Amino acid sequence: MSEGQVRPGSTIGLLGGGQLGRMMALAGANLGYRFVTLDPTPDSPCGQVAQQIVAGYGDKEAARELAHRADVITYEFENVDSEVAALLEELSSVPQGSKLLHTTQHRLREKRAVEAAGVKVAPYAEITGEEQLREAVSRLGIPSVLKAATGGYDGKGQWVIRSEDEIAEAYQTLSSSGAELVLEQFITFDKELSVIAARSPGGEIKTFPAAENIHYGNILHASIVPARVSGEVQQEAERLAARIAESLEAVGLLAVEMFLTKDGELFVNELAPRPHNSGHYTMEACTTSQFEQHVRAVCNLPLGQAKLLSPVVMVNVLGEHLEPVVQRMTSGKWLEQPSAETADVVPKVHLYGKSEPAPKRKMGHINLLCRDVQDGLNWIKQTNIWRNQQG
Repeated sequence: MSEGQVRPGSTIGLLGGGQLGRMMALAGANLGYRFVTLDPTPDSPCGQVAQQIVAGYGDKEAARELAHRADVITYEFENVDSEVAALLEELSSVPQGSKLLHTTQHRLREKRAVEAAGVKVAPYAEITGEEQLREAVSRLGIPSVLKAATGGYDGKGQWVIRSEDEIAEAYQTLSSSGAELVLEQFITFDKELSVIAARSPGGEIKTFPAAENIHYGNILHASIVPARVSGEVQQEAERLAARIAESLEAVGLLAVEMFLTKDGELFVNELAPRPHNSGHYTMEACTTSQFEQHVRAVCNLPLGQAKLLSPVVMVNVLGEHLEPVVQRMTSGKWLEQPSAETADVVPKVHLYGKSEPAPKRKMGHINLLCRDVQDGLNWIKQTNIWRNQQG
């Protein structure tokens, strides 16, 4: 056994009990690990397949209990209380540390870290007042995107400024919470891409194939792999993700979201130091899933190969899609293909065990293994389940 390895049979502690934790626990169980999660929601998705401590993320006594019960600790989302993360570092082994968490929790810190790695981000400006915002908009141009520097996901906490008349309202709306603000130049992109990179404590790095992502209403709808871009762009996207992971000395997974322009330039948009929605395709389509890879990294095991075994399209199941998906599964239609052109598509469903299927809430996903990604996209369209999300 290499020094610092966490052996199978040990217990992995998880800050967060959502679907990412659930899928991590299921993948880690296959390697012989036990899991305990800390999450405020009773019977959380992860709590259904692991032990659970029901408490808030800022509860330091609960954090101490997690540290007592776990041999190593990781997290499934980045909005973790930094004081709790620092406390856990004192009490237990947290290979990811709190430094990367501190960086990715704040958009300005994150952008500066990406730039320090020698990778492009969209031109931006720190905003501390309305007049400063007006000056930055005149410099960066319209449209531009005003974002809260902390918090926000799936499009929350941001405002696309499309005219000077919106500046005052945008500033008042986003500054009312007291959050720091950042203005970004709007990048006219041809495609949105993401790469999941994994890095071990010893510096070994593996990258998964780049995914092409389609969003509706700022929520990921589908990920297409291989991405419909040139081989050169795919290789460059993976190279940039590996460079950032190395520069930040990340441990575990780092999801790197990027914009690809028509001129072939790549700009990094966001980072996430954890498993990512756009990496769910790896569960059946790659030699190692992103969840197994994360477990391997935080336990200091050799990383698995990250090769693509089959073209795949991942489609999210939101609250409004859940019942049609369940009906199709339980009626025997699951193995029926919508048309002859989708005859070779193999759907693999993953539901997260959430109790309330609210609209726009992520309830599951389906990985569509196929001969060609267009067949997977046709399957999505022809089932008519996602009819309100067809672009």
